[in-house]
Amino acid sequence: MMTDEELAALDKEVKKLKRIASEWASQMHDLVEDRLPAGYQEIPGIAQSTYDACQAWAEASQRLAAAQKAQTV
Repeated sequence: MMTDEELAALDKEVKKLKRIASEWASQMHDLVEDRLPAGYQEIPGIAQSTYDACQAWAEASQRLAAAQKAQTV
């Protein structure tokens, strides 16, 4: 079981990772809106970074949900 401080730190991490994922999504949006088709070579790098950031957020969110559930048991 996590302490309140550990739970708060994990919640803060989830929020930070969500912000990072959103920033990458914004870069992907800007690429689509402003730089394609000429900037097509940027697609793989931005897509991978966006995917990685979203995956990190999802994993941290799952850890937080599990920790919160454990706190209520």
